Amino acid sequence: MNTGPINLIEEVRTSCRAVAERSTHVRINHDRIGHYAASLPIDQAIYPELDPHIHYLDQGDGTVAYVLVLDTINFGSGYFPYLRKRPGMSGYFSIAASLTDYFKGQGLPTTRQLAQLSSEECTRILGQDPGNEIIRELMQLFAAALNELGKYLIANFRGDYIELVKAADSSAEHLVSLLVKMPFFNDVAPYDDLNVHFYKRAQLTAADLSIALKGQGLGFFHDLHEMTMFADNLVPHVLRMDGMLLYDANLAARIDSEELIASGSPEEVEIRACALHAVELVAKALKKGGHDVSPVGLDYVLWNRGQQPYYKEVKPRHRTRSVFY
Repeated sequence: MNTGPINLIEEVRTSCRAVAERSTHVRINHDRIGHYAASLPIDQAIYPELDPHIHYLDQGDGTVAYVLVLDTINFGSGYFPYLRKRPGMSGYFSIAASLTDYFKGQGLPTTRQLAQLSSEECTRILGQDPGNEIIRELMQLFAAALNELGKYLIANFRGDYIELVKAADSSAEHLVSLLVKMPFFNDVAPYDDLNVHFYKRAQLTAADLSIALKGQGLGFFHDLHEMTMFADNLVPHVLRMDGMLLYDANLAARIDSEELIASGSPEEVEIRACALHAVELVAKALKKGGHDVSPVGLDYVLWNRGQQPYYKEVKPRHRTRSVFY
């Protein structure tokens, strides 16, 4: 499958930098970059391990399929306050665990099954309340995303999950270029005269495959270190709490009152773009100091920091109902 020249990740960096340079609702605290970089526990900038009690691991091709399916529906954080969660688990981990139970109990779903999956089946598989109107909307989106994945694999990869990953030729950027042909992975937002590229879940899929397969076989990507941070709503929140991102008073008040921030709005695009560019700047500061830490590594450091009670309890993160995160 010929995709032509691949420059997608550079487009992400360039477009997010352009937003950061003209942003009006969010700005980067450039004066803190050096100090902030020096304060980070960069020994944590390693790829985490997945929990075999939550994720479907050590199953060879089945694990590849599981990661592709999970990351196809790894969105909807703006709906998660209404999600039925498992005891002690976040929304993401609840969905991951439910999907693992399905794979263990029912086996690998065929791509034809994915192409025909209904929202009612998603609701049942993921253990959700069919009477919750907000969650019913999310399940409809999940079903649509999985339908797209099934149809895409059937049309282009002989209905085989493995063929999609093989087609990337061990390049994370090439995998991104294949995934973004599906609308729910095509994470691009208009902003003034720009098209701002994020490709959060497409990039994350490569990273998750690498983690799940321990960087071996179909989990090896020679350019994974060149990916950007995964622009969602947690890392921007951590950067805001740490004084690296400064929000205008109106936006800060709206987020603090848990008002939904519209997907694709200037404020939402600025939050994600400024966070991504800030991580790039911190990575450059660390490199100047002799520490070779990639933006992907910093994403894990900041994501882990966001699990601490301080970041969860003092202020809420922004909430957006989006198919991109």
